[in-house]
Amino acid sequence: MRYIMNNEPYCLNLIDTPGHVDFSYEVSRSLAACEGALLVVDASQGVEAQTLANVYLALESNLEIIPVLNKIDLPGAEPDRIAQEIEEIIGLDCSNAIRCSAKEGIGIIEILDAIVTKVPPPKDTLKNPLRALIFDSYYDAYRGVIVYFRVIDGSIRKGDKICFMANKKEYVADEIGVLSPNQMEADELHAGEVGYLSASIRSVADARVGDTITHFAKRAESALPGYSEATPMVFCGLFPLEADQFEELREALGRLQLNDAALKFEPESSSAMGFGFRCGFLGLLHMEIVQERLEREYNLNLIITAPSVVYRVNCSNNETVECSNPSLLPEPGKRRSIEEPYVKIELLTPKDYIGPIMELGQERRGEFKEMNYITENRAKLTYMLPLAEMVGDFFDQLKSRSKGYASMEYSVVGYRVSDLVKLDIQINGEPVEALSTIVHKEKAYTVGRALTQKLKELIPRQMFKIPIQACIGAKVIASEALSAIRKDVLSKCYGGDISRKKKLLKKQAEGKKRMKAIGRVEVPQEAFMAVLKLEKEVL
Repeated sequence: MRYIMNNEPYCLNLIDTPGHVDFSYEVSRSLAACEGALLVVDASQGVEAQTLANVYLALESNLEIIPVLNKIDLPGAEPDRIAQEIEEIIGLDCSNAIRCSAKEGIGIIEILDAIVTKVPPPKDTLKNPLRALIFDSYYDAYRGVIVYFRVIDGSIRKGDKICFMANKKEYVADEIGVLSPNQMEADELHAGEVGYLSASIRSVADARVGDTITHFAKRAESALPGYSEATPMVFCGLFPLEADQFEELREALGRLQLNDAALKFEPESSSAMGFGFRCGFLGLLHMEIVQERLEREYNLNLIITAPSVVYRVNCSNNETVECSNPSLLPEPGKRRSIEEPYVKIELLTPKDYIGPIMELGQERRGEFKEMNYITENRAKLTYMLPLAEMVGDFFDQLKSRSKGYASMEYSVVGYRVSDLVKLDIQINGEPVEALSTIVHKEKAYTVGRALTQKLKELIPRQMFKIPIQACIGAKVIASEALSAIRKDVLSKCYGGDISRKKKLLKKQAEGKKRMKAIGRVEVPQEAFMAVLKLEKEVL
């Protein structure tokens, strides 16, 4: 935007980043493209966990941070207390913190003036070879991928032949321009400027966030630091409710992937739910967004399996296999140990809710690290927690136990060996692959008991007795039996000898035995849906 202060024209480039931990890589690249940041804190809520994490990212990038207190017009706003909280938690001087209300238009000019006076201008590196940082990209149906970038060194002209340094792809910059806020074409962009380019790029995966753009002929010696590929952390199966929607689901995922390079998917088939896809996501929020978009934008009815994480299996032949699907887990005899991803989780909560939150941490196999009182009434709890325990309803539980006041932030710290087992469900002696899960040995009985009880309610009764068993290998740890529907064979016997009745009952028992040997149990779709819902709750 163009801004005039004291009769001097200035050019400001403002970017809004997502605050959620799933997108922390994108946030870090956006911060790398900036010289300063506004720390916007709600004057009624105070500092939240993800605000804290993003402040530390900004401090690592050596950005000038300007504290801003928003929503001061609310009746519950306490700007003085929140300013003191920021000083105590983050250590920023808030004596001159700008108080504003976006709704009422209070303090907006002060913020823009502060940006001009406090944020340093970009360095003059026009003479160096071109290096530009990609901080965002999206897919346009007519022009292909549109790349948003910040020129760090040198300059770029329309028609230049350019090269992306991470994937070595070459393109011609057909159109370049600035964002104001709509796209305005320009002939040349210099060091310090922010703009967009269109170069007939087919897929977002070819123009990844964090990559460096340079000239094809006069290449830069080194790429800008910090680039990394997106690695999915959470997996789940997506199956269409109607089998004929499979192709529509494939097309919808393909279109979403054009805009979202972090989304990974591969075909998967299940005896219970037919054909579908196993999808990889950056985290739980990313997973929810994709599911919502598939259902809303593409009108698909989906069955979603319980989310799982990537386990590392150390096999006896010294190989390491990565496994996100319980059905692909190597046999017990072939594996030495299973490792699972762990996260460092920081919970910010008012002191009244410390007890319930610590209880939640212990229930989820959390390892308590430390507790600090960051202000008189707020504490920060740090836990090491298996990611598998967090992908269920951990966040919902945290919010309900703290009446919505607690917030959390997590980062993956690596893999650890855990005592994990594959829990199989057998119905009438037949294993049902779709219901298999990988669980911790201590929780196996609880999960097995819950699943068998739920299946007993949902599977329709047959003419023969059906055992429903939860097994670890060959060992049955929980079992329920569905009793047979019995025909009253003694109804025609009135009086007579007992041996006559025994003969009829024996004949019936033999028939049931023969029926059980050849009978197949069809597990209805509703049962799978209910069990998947239950797995999300108990795992």
